[in-house]
Amino acid sequence: MNALAGTWTIDPSHTRIGFVARHAMVTKVRGAFNDFAGTVSVDADDFTRSSAELTIQAASIDTRNEQRDGHLRSNDFLAMEDYPEIRFVSTGVTQTGPTSLELTGDLTIKDVTRPVTVPFDFDGTATDPFGNVRAGFEGAVTINRKDYGITWNAALETGGVLVSDKIALEFEVSAIKNA
Repeated sequence: MNALAGTWTIDPSHTRIGFVARHAMVTKVRGAFNDFAGTVSVDADDFTRSSAELTIQAASIDTRNEQRDGHLRSNDFLAMEDYPEIRFVSTGVTQTGPTSLELTGDLTIKDVTRPVTVPFDFDGTATDPFGNVRAGFEGAVTINRKDYGITWNAALETGGVLVSDKIALEFEVSAIKNA
């Protein structure tokens, strides 16, 4: 992964930061955040000194349903007026295989910060038609939304709840190497 040495900027137009939650215990709702910015710095001499930062605008949540998105932005869920940003700041990187790594860091949602470790696969690098060197990564992790103070739910007549506690976070990242 020495080809990754340097500083990279996450390309929002070719990156998806998504999530999946169980709905009514029987289906999944998928969504994404459409407004975010991030950087990755890779230290070729000591890969463990590499770092990443990501800032997501909570208001950019998009599940393709405006009523649901409005509810998710409200105080019942993300309380975006009080907590407009979701942040991730890495605290460690471990190479777990020739093209895999674990990125550990602090995830902050609604002013609650907890450590998470996201396993990533490195999909390679390529030079695009505009001369940009790009790197691709894919990763996912499951968090418990209640750990971040997101506790709203509704009981179902048939038992269970409307929204799962466990939320899968999905990262499909295209990063451009800084000149």
